[in-house]
Amino acid sequence: MAEMMNPALEGATLLFPQGSFITAYAYTGVEDEIKAYQTSAWIGTALMTSPIYDVYGPDAVKLMGQVCTNDFTTLGMNGIRHAVMCNEKGQILTDGVVIRIGEDRYRTYWLDPVISYYVNTSDLDVHGENMSGKEYFIQIDGEKSLEILENAFQANLHDIKFGRHRIQEVNGKQVRIIRLGMSGNLAYEIHGDMADYAEIYNLVWAAGEKLGARKLGLQAYNMFNHTEAGFPNINLHYPLPWLETSEKMTEYMRTVPQLSMFNLNRRLLGSVGDDLQARFVTPYDVGWDFLIKYNHDFIGKEALLEMSKKPPKKCVTLEWNAEDVAEVFATMLRPGEEPCEDITKPCALEYYFCVREFGFEYRADKVLAADKEIGITSGKIISYTYNSMISLAFISAEYAKEGTELEILWGTPGTRQMKVRAKVARFPYNQDYIRNEKRDVSDIPVFER
Repeated sequence: MAEMMNPALEGATLLFPQGSFITAYAYTGVEDEIKAYQTSAWIGTALMTSPIYDVYGPDAVKLMGQVCTNDFTTLGMNGIRHAVMCNEKGQILTDGVVIRIGEDRYRTYWLDPVISYYVNTSDLDVHGENMSGKEYFIQIDGEKSLEILENAFQANLHDIKFGRHRIQEVNGKQVRIIRLGMSGNLAYEIHGDMADYAEIYNLVWAAGEKLGARKLGLQAYNMFNHTEAGFPNINLHYPLPWLETSEKMTEYMRTVPQLSMFNLNRRLLGSVGDDLQARFVTPYDVGWDFLIKYNHDFIGKEALLEMSKKPPKKCVTLEWNAEDVAEVFATMLRPGEEPCEDITKPCALEYYFCVREFGFEYRADKVLAADKEIGITSGKIISYTYNSMISLAFISAEYAKEGTELEILWGTPGTRQMKVRAKVARFPYNQDYIRNEKRDVSDIPVFER
């Protein structure tokens, strides 16, 4: 798609290249963009470059069950699955969304290239098709997201329950609407044929602008969204063991460098250092044990069963002590003193570029309880909504009670390290907004022609 035909770039103040596609990295700035979900909505296209891959054939459901922790035998034509794929150690290889779009056809988002690796090496009667770039992907999250969509599409969409999807005809175009999102509160995704993207986006933005919505860039979508809403995310809060699982998988990942970029070129920052195994997580660590169905055989089942007897970690929010953060920052301003790494960056997420290389930085710092290492923390942000510095952490369950006082060891090995006090805070941090899965939309006015 020619970039001049991408209406989402209008108003962007910073652009970001994602392969052959240009994404809006920022519009009016993180603080203004991210807060929009509270009073109206934000509208974003950060996931337009999502890996989309269809699995189809007589054994499609069997293959999906073998490689995911989920049970797909009961997935209907209007349901979705938050799919999780693990290796034999029970470590998360990737996670994403799966919808059933045909009798024996499943569309996956963010499972590729792991899912294509398994399709290509399977003896089952199953096939795959790369659909990336053929489907647009618009997100709308916030209190007025349903009102905006109904006005944009001139239709009543109240019937779409959380975790469900259906087709809506808009000006003769087939649009798939999924009730799902990453802000934590009411949210939807809009999918359709890429040829219809500009028309559909313009309808949504025109309706959203009238109701106070903001455009959301990639910068705000990433850490700021997921940390505040309590959604630990692949490639943001933790790396994936694509190169540490098997030689065959490693070989395959090197054949798809664009898809494997997040794990092929990694820089490891933070006091956890180069300990990759400490950075990998399991479904239990991130609070996704409810997505594990032990009624079928799948990769990693034995390891996860063993973990289920005593889950090793629990995901929590950490609220960083403001005075300690200021003291770390002050080391950068005292002549003659060895400075610490910059703790004041609004977000820990960093890409790096140079002439020959493009890669991704993962920051993870050790969490301590009386000098005992009890887990790691990642996804540090300045929460503009709540005027605080927060992060997510995967820590021993015994320390996960809200209000527990802990410490974070700040600083990559080889740099000056300092301790920062932190306490276990509410999870999710923005829990004052009703979660999407619990939101009753019957109090929202129904669109009427």
